[in-house]
Amino acid sequence: MKFLRTLALSFVTATAAFADDQWITYEGKDGPGKGKRVVLISGDEEYRSEEAMPMLGKILSQRHGFTCTVLFAINKASGEIDPNTTDNLPGAEALDKADLVITSLRFRHWPDEQFKHFADYVKAGKPLIGLRTSTHAFSGLKGEYAPFNEFGKKVYGEGWVTHWGGHKREATRGVIESGAGDDALLRGVSDLFGDTDVYEAYPSAGSKILVRGVVLKGMKPGDEPADYKKKRASDKQEQGVNDPAMPVVWTRTNDNDFGKGNKVLCTTLGSATDLQNEGLRRLIVNAAFSFTGLEVPAKANVEYVDPFKPLFYGFNAYRKGLKVSDLALGKAMPELPLANGKK
Repeated sequence: MKFLRTLALSFVTATAAFADDQWITYEGKDGPGKGKRVVLISGDEEYRSEEAMPMLGKILSQRHGFTCTVLFAINKASGEIDPNTTDNLPGAEALDKADLVITSLRFRHWPDEQFKHFADYVKAGKPLIGLRTSTHAFSGLKGEYAPFNEFGKKVYGEGWVTHWGGHKREATRGVIESGAGDDALLRGVSDLFGDTDVYEAYPSAGSKILVRGVVLKGMKPGDEPADYKKKRASDKQEQGVNDPAMPVVWTRTNDNDFGKGNKVLCTTLGSATDLQNEGLRRLIVNAAFSFTGLEVPAKANVEYVDPFKPLFYGFNAYRKGLKVSDLALGKAMPELPLANGKK
C-alpha cells in the first residue's frame, strides 16, 4: 500500500513538473518595470521566435525589472517546444494579468479556451507589440473568434501582403522616417539592420511610420541598396524597390471592435537573427517602457543576459527536442543536436 501511495505521489509530482515546464516566468529584478507584467508569445514556424522571446524576456526582467512570462507552441505528445504545433498555447491564463503583450506569431489557431485569454486582453484596450509575422498571426479560427483571422490587419495595421525584398538574399537596412527622429520609441536607436527581407506593407490610416526598410543587394549591413524596379502586389503598379522604401516599423492606436485604445507598435523585422541588432532590441524595450506608462531611458540597456546565438531562420529548422527548462535564467541556448539527447 505504501508503495502504491509513493507511486501515486511520484506520478502527481511528475505531472506537475511537466505542466510547469510548458511556459516560463522570469521574475523582475529591481528596476523601473518592477510590478509590471509582460507576456511574450512565441509561435511561428520560420523565424525562431521560440529563441527570441526568452532572450527579450530575460532582458526586460533582469535589466529593467519587468516580470516576464514567455508562452510557447508546445507539442501535445512530447511536451517540447514545437513551432509547427499551431493549436496549443499552454499558460495563456498569464494574459489575464498582463500589462503588455509582445507577439511573434504566424497562422495560429488556438482552441477557444486558450484564445479567450488573448481576445479578452485585446478587447480590454491594452497595449501590443507585434514582430515580423504577427501581421498574419492567426488563420483558421472558427466560431466566436473567427474575426481574429483579420487581427493583423485590424489591430497591427497590416496583414500579410508578400515579400518585397528577396527572401534570404536581400537584407534590410532600417532608415528612420523623416520627422520621426524625436519619437521616444526611437530614443537611443540607430544602425537598424535585419538579415530578413523587407515585407510589402501599407500601414492603415492613422499609423505613424517610424522606420522604412531599405532593400539591400546582399545580406550584410554594408551592402549597397538594391536599385531594380518591382510591381506592387497591392495595385500591380511598378516602382523602384526603394522608391519609396516600405515601412518596417510603425505605431498606431487601435480603435475598433477588436479593442478600444490599444497602443500598438508593429515591426516587420523581428526574426531571432534580426534581434542580434542592438537598435532593434532597444526599440522593443523602449516601447515596453512607453506602453506601460514609464519614461523611456536615454539609452536603455539591451545587453544579453545569457549568451544568444540564434539559428538562422527557415521552416523545420528549429532546435528539435528543445524544452522550456532549457531556457531558464543562467542557461545558454543548447547546442545542436538536441533530438538525440546531445547538448
